[in-house]
Amino acid sequence: IQKMWRGYYVRKYIHNYYALKKYLAAISVNNEIVRNELQEYTEMKENEEKRKDLEKKEMERKYQARKMHYLLSTEQIAGIYNSPFRKSPDPMELLLRKSKPLSHTRQEKSSFASELYGWPTCRKPPTFSTAQPLPPIVRQKPQGPFRDTAEVLRQRYKPLEPTFHVAAAINSPLKKEFRREEWRNCIHDNEFLPFSSYHKNEKYDPSIHRSGKYGQEAYGIKHFREVQPKKWVADK
Repeated sequence: IQKMWRGYYVRKYIHNYYALKKYLAAISVNNEIVRNELQEYTEMKENEEKRKDLEKKEMERKYQARKMHYLLSTEQIAGIYNSPFRKSPDPMELLLRKSKPLSHTRQEKSSFASELYGWPTCRKPPTFSTAQPLPPIVRQKPQGPFRDTAEVLRQRYKPLEPTFHVAAAINSPLKKEFRREEWRNCIHDNEFLPFSSYHKNEKYDPSIHRSGKYGQEAYGIKHFREVQPKKWVADK
């Protein structure tokens, strides 16, 4: 009896077959809508990537055309892109005619040159990014007391921390007050002592050339010319 009642109760109130069928139909419709939206989004991203690639290639072609503008044909000599054996000039020749030559001034920078980092000139300090670092290069560390490269760069490009005397203006009233305070409390002056007691506590340091374990030399005290009678050829 309990088994029959339990089966009837579950079929009647818990496991509704028609409600489950309706729910699965709604899920399939929702899945189809999501799939269509994802497909549209994927196509849009692919088109955007293709457009970016085409724009990048077009920029590279224009940059190369400006860089190689000296290969343009003249009235006397045909360029390498304008061969007389061809029926029509190369598309690069047409692009060279439209583009301007690349300037050699330092003020003008191309889009590709601006992306390069001016590390050799050290015109700007490197930015230490907080992104995930790259995996270390598998190589042996050089022998010697070398510090880490990042630590050396941080020390080199550490921001300046000037003192108050450097940062403040020369006419600052607070700086003038500090200067007066230094003049009043000068700590570099030696204490005045009379001549008789100035060297009282100092020990006499004998000269190295005048004293030693081999005795004192007579040169400079008794005579000023070295005399060696044993090396004389005659008595005079």
